[in-house]
Amino acid sequence: MRHVFPVRIGPASFRVGADWRAPIAQLRALYADYPQPEDGIADYTVRLSAARPWRRFVRPSVTIAGDYMLPDAAPLPLAHGLLAAEMAMNLQLALGERRFLLLHAATVERDGRAIVLTGESGAGKSTLAALLSGRGWRLMGDEFALVNPDSGLIHAFPRLVSLKNEAIAVVRAAIPAARFGPLLAGTPKGDIRHLVPDPAALAAMDRPARPARLVFPRFGFAADTRPVGAGEAFVRLTQASTNYVALGESGFDALTRFVRSVPAVALDYPDADSAIAAIEAWA
Repeated sequence: MRHVFPVRIGPASFRVGADWRAPIAQLRALYADYPQPEDGIADYTVRLSAARPWRRFVRPSVTIAGDYMLPDAAPLPLAHGLLAAEMAMNLQLALGERRFLLLHAATVERDGRAIVLTGESGAGKSTLAALLSGRGWRLMGDEFALVNPDSGLIHAFPRLVSLKNEAIAVVRAAIPAARFGPLLAGTPKGDIRHLVPDPAALAAMDRPARPARLVFPRFGFAADTRPVGAGEAFVRLTQASTNYVALGESGFDALTRFVRSVPAVALDYPDADSAIAAIEAWA
């Protein structure tokens, strides 16, 4: 690759290479305060390349590749190169990670107690995590919760927070001093803008936390909560994990201990304020 950027995010490190300077320059700017891979050796390699040599110059498009890849993934325009890099890093972790049980979830922590937010796309996980980070909670991640199979602790993966569409303005208004990446308009998921985690989140990225509550948020409904039993939580989390099957017995044991020890609740909410009030009451 012509341009390369190495970075460590919690326990995972990446070497991102690209045929173009622009996406690497954006990564360098937004991840400027993150550490480098320990001993200079990355866990995962990401490649952002042109499918054909001329596509570097004529209607340039970015093909995502690396140690792990999805053969049928459609390329993205170069204007969305930052999004391609973020997607590629997530893909490497999702398909390659074996040290931790991965849950597709956002996680925030305060006083050593972690709240895990998981649900379908559009549930508002990233938005709630971002807003809570502006209210004194530590952002541990908005994409994956990394559960240690031995200790049950959650390890942080505080990558850039991907905010979509209306959530961008909501978070900007709530956290005016926050750093944001460029607006990526017209992506397959609409408009996207990345929020840079605050310095406290980066300083504590190597400190795990004990999960205190599992929350299944659902946006756009009248305010309501209900307890979720361990059996239901187990089934829902198997669907929210990218490596549960690959981990085999250790994944089953880790997930079983998680749902037995962490109270779970379903949270319906009509607006962010009501959801945040409920979460802070549980803390």
